[in-house]
Amino acid sequence: MADDLKQRTKEFAVRIIKLYGSLPVSVEAQVIGKQIIRSGTSVGAHYREAQHAKSDADFISKIEGALQELEETSYWLELLQEVEIFSKQRVALLQAETKELTAIFVTIVKKVKTRK
Repeated sequence: MADDLKQRTKEFAVRIIKLYGSLPVSVEAQVIGKQIIRSGTSVGAHYREAQHAKSDADFISKIEGALQELEETSYWLELLQEVEIFSKQRVALLQAETKELTAIFVTIVKKVKTRK
């Protein structure tokens, strides 16, 4: 599962990068774009860092960092819709993946916490 999630979070980052590349050049789109590219690509980085955690507490901290980035990415996706830069349909698959990754990471954290 670790390798699957490693690949999945990388694919998520690639999709975010492609979304950023398709944004209009307006100031508001670029401001939101810079935020979403930072948070969306950080998810996989946090997950990879967690794979080399020194302890359960360190692992949980890194996974929770990924969760924070997912929440932030979701926020920026919502803004792209609400200011009508992209339609709801355009970001629906990324929003769905954000929710699925969040559920997976929450489950991972809960399992590690109950193991302690």
